[in-house]
Amino acid sequence: MDTREMLRAERGELVSLLRELSEEEWETPSLCAGWRVRDVVAHLQTDTVSLGTYLGFTVRGRSVDGVNDLLVREFGARPTEELIDRLDGAGGWFTRMAPGIALADMFVHQQDIRRPLGRAREVPAERLVAVLSHPDPFAFPRRYTRGLRYVATDVEWSRGKGPEVRGPGEALALVMVGRPAALDDLEGDGVAILRERLG
Repeated sequence: MDTREMLRAERGELVSLLRELSEEEWETPSLCAGWRVRDVVAHLQTDTVSLGTYLGFTVRGRSVDGVNDLLVREFGARPTEELIDRLDGAGGWFTRMAPGIALADMFVHQQDIRRPLGRAREVPAERLVAVLSHPDPFAFPRRYTRGLRYVATDVEWSRGKGPEVRGPGEALALVMVGRPAALDDLEGDGVAILRERLG
């Protein structure tokens, strides 16, 4: 399965989940600081707007965080069905130009939603390895991975040198982009270092 196919599958699973959520669940705080589930889905509208529109956001936002804030303001208050339908029909410039980054972004944000809601899932090994091998660069993963060896215990994947951080691939994928909620799922001599980095 190529990266675009994995991205379509990842998006499809998220869309199916979102169609099941109650209004209360849409207002639940996600793993993204200050964002509800609704806000995460608003951020994921990146691939539903034209490249020209997105470039306009980048000019106005001036930074990754600024662009994210604009997306949340633009889409966060829209009806949930509209947000779901837009996401379901996504597959624009982001998918075409950077499918690996789009997959990593979609994966992490799906877990940002699922973990607080207690909606666990089993991620196909191929997809998990793809995300572990190519984390979202805009989340600056090197801040959390430098000088450490990451080892997945549920799929064939490892990377880096130094004190070891080992555990399920899903948890590794989350901590390498700054999600402290997954720390308790990990073990090894590198976890204390990682915990300090995650604040």
